Amino acid sequence: MTPDLSLVELSWLAMAAYAVHILEEYTFDWRDWARGVIGLPVEWTDFYVTNAVVVALGIAQGMLAPTLPWAPLTYAALMVINAVFFHILPFVATRGRFSPGLVTAVVLFLPLGIAMFAAAVAEGRLDASISVGAAIGGALLMASPVVMLKLKDKPYFVQRR
Repeated sequence: MTPDLSLVELSWLAMAAYAVHILEEYTFDWRDWARGVIGLPVEWTDFYVTNAVVVALGIAQGMLAPTLPWAPLTYAALMVINAVFFHILPFVATRGRFSPGLVTAVVLFLPLGIAMFAAAVAEGRLDASISVGAAIGGALLMASPVVMLKLKDKPYFVQRR
C-alpha cells in the first residue's frame, strides 16, 4: 500500500477487497470447505446473509471513517482475523489444503489491514483504547456468525416446534 493513502481511502479499498474476497470464497465453494475442514454447519443462505452484513458494515465503516476511526479499524481487525484464523492457519494445519478466500486474505486483507492501522498512526488517529476496541470489535464481529451457527440448532433457539 502506498503511504499517501488516507484511512478514509483505505477504508473504501477494504470494502472493495472484501467484495473480491466474497467472490473468491463463493467461486471455490467455501461452504463445503467450511463444513469439511472447520466443522461449521453452514448453508449457502448463511453465507449470503453473513456476507450481506459484512458488505453493509463495509459501507458504514467507509462512511464513518472521516469522523470515527474505530469503525474502519474494527473492519481492518475483522479482515486480519479472518485472514489469519479462517484462511492461513487452516491452510497450515491441513498441510496446504486450499482454503477458499486464502488468496485475497493474503494479498488484500493482510496488507490493507496493516495499512489501515499505519494510516491511523500517521494521521494521529490511533491510541491504545481505539487499538484495543478495534481488536475486540473485529474479534466479536468474526466470532458472532460462527457462534450463532453453532447455537442455531440447540433446542432453545429452534423455532420450528
